[in-house]
Amino acid sequence: MTTTQHTTHEIDIDAPADVVYTVIADAEAWPRRFTPTLHVERTELAPGAERLRIWARANGEVKQWTSRRDLDADRRRIGFRQEVSSPPVASMAGEWHVTERPGGATLTLTHEFSALDDDPQGLRWITEATDRNSRSELGNIKSLAERWTQLADLEFEFEDSVLVDAAPDTVYDFLHDAAAWPTRLPHVARLDLREEAGGIQHMAMDTRTADGSEHTTESVRICFPDTDITYKQLRTPSMMAAHTGRWTVEPTEHGVRVTSWHAVVLNPEAIPAVLGPDATTATARRFIRDAAGGNSRATLGLAKRFAEERRG
Repeated sequence: MTTTQHTTHEIDIDAPADVVYTVIADAEAWPRRFTPTLHVERTELAPGAERLRIWARANGEVKQWTSRRDLDADRRRIGFRQEVSSPPVASMAGEWHVTERPGGATLTLTHEFSALDDDPQGLRWITEATDRNSRSELGNIKSLAERWTQLADLEFEFEDSVLVDAAPDTVYDFLHDAAAWPTRLPHVARLDLREEAGGIQHMAMDTRTADGSEHTTESVRICFPDTDITYKQLRTPSMMAAHTGRWTVEPTEHGVRVTSWHAVVLNPEAIPAVLGPDATTATARRFIRDAAGGNSRATLGLAKRFAEERRG
C-alpha cells in the first residue's frame, strides 16, 4: 500500500487577499520572486487552467517537473497536480487557498505526496524539501504582498540584442561554453563551472566592474540546445534582491538575433551603502542597467565576432 503524506503550511499576511492571490497566480514571475524557483514555462490549457514546467532547487538539488494548475479567482483557490514528477517523487498534488481576515489575509498551502516504490528514505527527502520550500515560498509571498505598492518601483526588466551573420549553433556554443569565458570576456576574472544532466550548469563567477573592483555571483543555468539559456543568480550583488536572465538565439531573415534579457528586483536597503545616501531606486536602476547591460553588450559583441570569424 502506497504511503501518502499530507502537509499543511500557513501564514498570516498583512495585505489584501486579492493581492496575495495575484502573487500566487503569476507563476511566470516566480523565478525572481520565490527563492527555490529557477525557471517556469507556462502553457494555457483553457480559461482557468494552465500547465507549468518548473525547475527549482530542492534540498540543494535542481529538480524539474510538470504540473497542471486550476485557478479559481473568485474563491481564491489554486489547485495543482504534478503530471510529470522528478525522482524520488511518485506523486504530488495540493492547493493554495487565500482567506480574508481582519487587517489582511491568511494563506494556506497543502500538499499530498508519495515516494517512488514507497521508499522511506525518498519519503523523508520529499517531506524535508516540501517543508523547506513551502516555508521559503510563504515568506516570499508575505514579503511581496506586504510591499505590493512598492513592487513596481523595485522590479524592472531590460534587454539588449545584436544581429550576427553566422550559424545559430556557433553563437549558442559561445554562450554555452562559459568555462572559456575568462579567456574570451575581459570582464570575467574567474569562472568555475559544473555541469549535470538535463542541461543544468552551476556557475560561480568573478566579474570586473568599470572601476576595477570585482564582485562574485553564483548562478544556475538551464540550457536548451541552440535556442535558449536561462539563469538565476543564487548569490547576487548587494543591490539586487533577485536577478534572473535569459540568452536567446533566434534565426531571422536578417541574420541571427541574439538577445540578453534581465529581470531584477532591487534591494532598497543596500542602495545608500553602494551609491551614497542621496541615491534613489531610480539611481540604482540606471546603475544596474549600465553595469549589467554593459557586460551583456560586451558579451554579445564578442559572441558576434567569435561566430562571424568562424563563418563558412
